[in-house]
Amino acid sequence: MNQAKILGRDIIIVGQQPWDTSIGSNCKDIAIELSKHNRVLYVNSPLDRITSIKHKKQQEIQKRINIINKSERGLYQINNNLWNLYPDCLVESINWLNSTFIFDFINKRNNKIFSKSIINALQELNFKDYILFNDNELIKCFYLKDLLGPSISIYYSRDYILATDYWKKHGTRLEPLLISKSDICVTNSIFLQEYCSRYNPNSFYVGQGCDFSIFQVNTVSSFKFLDNIKEIKRPIVGYVGSLLSSRLDLSLIEYIVKDNPNYSFVFVGPEDDDFKTSLLHEYKNVFFLGAKSLKELPSIIDSFDVCINPQVINQLTIGNYPRKVDEYLLMGKPVVATATKTMELFNSVVYLANSKFSFSTLIQQALVDDNNQLSKQRVAFASEHTWETSVNQIYKAIYSHLEKNNTTHQNG
Repeated sequence: MNQAKILGRDIIIVGQQPWDTSIGSNCKDIAIELSKHNRVLYVNSPLDRITSIKHKKQQEIQKRINIINKSERGLYQINNNLWNLYPDCLVESINWLNSTFIFDFINKRNNKIFSKSIINALQELNFKDYILFNDNELIKCFYLKDLLGPSISIYYSRDYILATDYWKKHGTRLEPLLISKSDICVTNSIFLQEYCSRYNPNSFYVGQGCDFSIFQVNTVSSFKFLDNIKEIKRPIVGYVGSLLSSRLDLSLIEYIVKDNPNYSFVFVGPEDDDFKTSLLHEYKNVFFLGAKSLKELPSIIDSFDVCINPQVINQLTIGNYPRKVDEYLLMGKPVVATATKTMELFNSVVYLANSKFSFSTLIQQALVDDNNQLSKQRVAFASEHTWETSVNQIYKAIYSHLEKNNTTHQNG
């Protein structure tokens, strides 16, 4: 089979993030891309009992309660080929359970209730011979392959979620089983592809897409520096994103700030408690600008002379794909980042550091090396990381599975 795309199929997408999430979502972007050539039902995670009680006054929770009570429809059309389903069911909160037997018993019941809501929507939309795409949801969707009977089941691993206490509790047992029983697994990093391959040989790295629309206003020169950046002494070394000690190396940042007193270091994003109380606030060459709107990001990044991604290396980050690096590169900026397995993909256009000393030295080198030719190379590299490219790799993984099955049947 040489067809580049899957065309005219019905696809169900389930996972952790609902359509009405306020943060960026790989799965939503994948759904939109898939819907260009297929019919897609994007299913929100079902409401659980504890959430319905604790957060019942929140607007999005009240909406789900109304749908469960049948006072509001739960199926919405997003575009010609894309629908969003709010399940009309309430499931039990079970992650706190210690008994494996009781957990599995109630989880199977939850999955059955959830699947009935999905099946009703499939019947209404007349979905047939559908593909099931599971976005990293290993509890509420664990039995859906068995209950929905898809023609192909896909598990999408985009984060090593077992590094978090919540998912680790039962996920250490469940995720390998779910990966194993899925027809194929697709991942957004080489690290996760290697992890999934331990349990399923049909595991594929499909890359990471990025939404670059806000960076394509006209040209980079059309962006205007924010007033609070204009006054900062150059050169400016900058970071954009949430400032979390679980993901960023505070000691590394403090080292490079202290080692480069003539550089200004600008951090844009909300701070966790560790950052708020860190020594960084005592340095005169460090500036915290707080959270900014998405539309301001191009101007902010364009004001940086060097961009950094000083990741701490732990189980949470080691398989992480840093989308911000693509955004930096699309603006043509030199980037210095912590060397990780995933960052090896960027080694032709990003300076990768293995120590505090090398990180500081590479910032200095990046400033010296920078020129228009390198800037164009960075833009060209990042421009290839689109959702169309990533979804085309998902199509390729699906065809690989179909070809293998056809060969097996012919030989049988």
